[in-house]
Amino acid sequence: MREALVLACEARDRDEVPVGALVVRGDRIIGRGANAPRRDHDPTAHAEILALRQAAALSGDDRLTGCDLYVTLEPCAMCAGAIAHARIRRLYYGAPDPKGGAVAHGPRLFDQPTVHHQPEVYGGIGEEEAADLLRQFFQSRR
Repeated sequence: MREALVLACEARDRDEVPVGALVVRGDRIIGRGANAPRRDHDPTAHAEILALRQAAALSGDDRLTGCDLYVTLEPCAMCAGAIAHARIRRLYYGAPDPKGGAVAHGPRLFDQPTVHHQPEVYGGIGEEEAADLLRQFFQSRR
């Protein structure tokens, strides 16, 4: 999660919402992502999506079976859907997102019977640091 927090800081430094994500296979990072919707003019350029794309390209496979995803914020519905489609084994996230999250909040996507793959989910990993980054980012805009 340390590396994901570094990526979140990189996003913050580019004036993006500070979220970072990593895809890990075994002990090797195969995908990295930092939020970039503004930079890329792409509403889908969330940290998780960018990390999944990089990992899939490196693997040569859209299914990332056996891979784990570390992300600093509870994924939204779009990202949770992508995580399910990628067949991520385990999801570790930092800060909960009561407004936009779709894993432990909102639609709780992985609990839906129509979702064909549910990763193991572990929330609260590095929560305090991730939440502080987000809080400071949004306070600076008020």
